Amino acid sequence: MPPAAAEPQSAPDREALADLVEAIAVQGDRSAFADLFRHFAPKIKGYLVKLGAGAQAEELTQEVMLTVWRKAATFDRKRASVSTWLFTVARNRRIDAIRKERRPELDPLDPMLVPEPPQSPDDRLQAIDREARVAQTIKGLPPEQAELLRQAFYLAKSHSEIAGEMNLPLGTVKSRLRLAFGRLRKVLEGEDA
Repeated sequence: MPPAAAEPQSAPDREALADLVEAIAVQGDRSAFADLFRHFAPKIKGYLVKLGAGAQAEELTQEVMLTVWRKAATFDRKRASVSTWLFTVARNRRIDAIRKERRPELDPLDPMLVPEPPQSPDDRLQAIDREARVAQTIKGLPPEQAELLRQAFYLAKSHSEIAGEMNLPLGTVKSRLRLAFGRLRKVLEGEDA
């Protein structure tokens, strides 16, 4: 007698699929997961291909199914069907992948991301001394020059903005700043001597 042909399995219904997810959530049921995987993985992969995932479709499908294993307890059969839940997860994974493509990984060796080495104690003392001399020099400037320096450097305003806000001619702002810089330059050049 020839072996009996395997009976084709019918697709599980909505409640049976929800039962599988709950079995994964409650018992960590591997066979329930395998059944869900067999049923949904090809469909999710096809869906992701339609969304334009291309070569990433397989990897994203794996991530979706891993999410089922890890987050099965978050599934609520009263709010959605298993297929709705899984295809929503798949869509979100695809969106995350697109965002990651648009925002490439940062290179940790990029000079802009590498912090400067710590200052030696001698260098730090020199910097503190320089800052004190600059602060003292600024205090010794005429008030209008000191205010213009504050506006230009601490508030990062342009010469035109300062002129408009202080109701001064642009040439006056520039000449006062030039005089203030001259005094500061003398102080800073004096430290190199």
